[in-house]
Amino acid sequence: DKANASMGMRGRLIVQTVLLAAEGAMVLVFANTGTLAGAIVVMVIFSLFVQSAEGSTYGIVPYVDPPSTGSISGIVGAGGNSGAVGFGLGFRQLGYKDAFIIMGCTILGSSVTTVLISIKGHASMLWGEDAPVETKSTLAVPAKADDEDEA
Repeated sequence: DKANASMGMRGRLIVQTVLLAAEGAMVLVFANTGTLAGAIVVMVIFSLFVQSAEGSTYGIVPYVDPPSTGSISGIVGAGGNSGAVGFGLGFRQLGYKDAFIIMGCTILGSSVTTVLISIKGHASMLWGEDAPVETKSTLAVPAKADDEDEA
């Protein structure tokens, strides 16, 4: 939200890209870790980036189509399940190291595609500007006139 406050949607997309790239990099590091202790440390760091990337994704969802936020959230959640099935098949057919390398490269690839996200009325990472936000005016208490104060 701090990136959104200072840069609008562009800030949210930049955070999303960085988190996904870090997540993918951690998977690649995990695939090449030689010790159990190192693997545990890398897995904890990877998990932090996974949770952060998921949060940033759901922070973008309400802006895609505000009246359809529930449907879009469902589609995003289904994408996670689809990825789990796909990578599950990869782990079944390949060695663990190769499957983790494919997973890491896929996540890095998805971070690159974040650059292409364009949401109507909001700036993308490369072009456009956020539309001005219309704020609802609130009722104000009228000020007393000077001659009413003397009465």
